[in-house]
Amino acid sequence: MEYPTLNYPAIHLRARRGANGRTEIFDKVRGRWLVLTPEEWVRRHVIEYLVNWCGVELQRIVTEYPVALNGQPQRADIVVVDSEGGPQMLVECKAADVKISQDVLDQAVRYNSVVGARYLMLTNGLKTFCFEACGGGKYQKLDSIPKL
Repeated sequence: MEYPTLNYPAIHLRARRGANGRTEIFDKVRGRWLVLTPEEWVRRHVIEYLVNWCGVELQRIVTEYPVALNGQPQRADIVVVDSEGGPQMLVECKAADVKISQDVLDQAVRYNSVVGARYLMLTNGLKTFCFEACGGGKYQKLDSIPKL
């Protein structure tokens, strides 16, 4: 499968051919092999960007962060936590061919109603949007990715 060039710096992935001939990549956050999907391609780029360009320590990044919504288990793609484990930023990743729409923002806001992070980041690797929680369920769009 061909993966698109994203609007993030190029990354190096540790990859192997897995079961059924699918490409797997090593997730250094969780310490295990994952199937490389279009959404995972974006998630890997975001993680590397946060670590290598924004200075976020790898141990402060949680992938597949559990979120219980109305008794139903959900998972936020990435949550960046502070040194005490408090959520700072919730990141929702989509495949490059998925438009970042109001529905994606609504999904992230729902997740964040449980998580309580100060910032939201929505990305498909081609377009990235960041928001800051203003209280009362309101969010203000930011011009850039905030320093964490």
